[in-house]
Amino acid sequence: MDDENQKQLHCASDIHLAKPVRCIVKFGGAAITHKNELEVINEENLEIISQQLRQAMMVSASSSGKVLGMDWSKRPGFAETSCVDDFRDQPALDFNHFIVVHGAGSFGHFQASKSGVHKGGLNQPLVKAGFVATRISVTSLNLEIVRALAREGVPSIGMSPFACGWLTCERNIALADVTMVAKAIDSGFVPVLHGDAVLDVSQGCTILSGDVIIRHLAAQLKPEFVVFLTDVLGVYDRPPTELNAVLLREIGEHPI
Repeated sequence: MDDENQKQLHCASDIHLAKPVRCIVKFGGAAITHKNELEVINEENLEIISQQLRQAMMVSASSSGKVLGMDWSKRPGFAETSCVDDFRDQPALDFNHFIVVHGAGSFGHFQASKSGVHKGGLNQPLVKAGFVATRISVTSLNLEIVRALAREGVPSIGMSPFACGWLTCERNIALADVTMVAKAIDSGFVPVLHGDAVLDVSQGCTILSGDVIIRHLAAQLKPEFVVFLTDVLGVYDRPPTELNAVLLREIGEHPI
């Protein structure tokens, strides 16, 4: 990473929030999509997760009442529902500050792997087309997650790393200003970020994973908690599908 990028990244870390971030929540791709079916959302899981997130965000039980949805757009196969008039007399709800980051699951992986986006090389037509196709796929999933949260009264805002100007260098974050994320939080929104295809100053492009995004956000915004929602019970000592895989009840930190 060159000196200019280091300087910019350092400046981006000078973030001051009116109220601290309570939690960054990772929606695992396997939990919100059917990973063996191309671009199929697990609607049941996503609805449950959205409801649970709203409940977790509430500062007090007094915030629990009729859920007023914020998705006022049409959905194929569903009757139109709009709560516009109900909002006129709705008191402002007091929510803890949350950030959502989600994986891609069955979205984006096919396009990225077939075109080799993670390896870079935007001068190659296949890679450039794959970059476009990957972003179409992952941003479409992001929109559906934002809409699911909005239907549960969560003021969610989709924020793609590429659109926010995040860059990598040799696949490591080189520039990732979280100023707009912080402003969205202070304005009462829940930023919803996702793994994305981004530009890389060394190799042209790559894939920026949701886990790397969480690590960067946690370092910059200092949340009280980071929670991972997955399709398994927790962290194992090996892939949980393997025989004799052991669930780790506690993970310690050891100095290097």
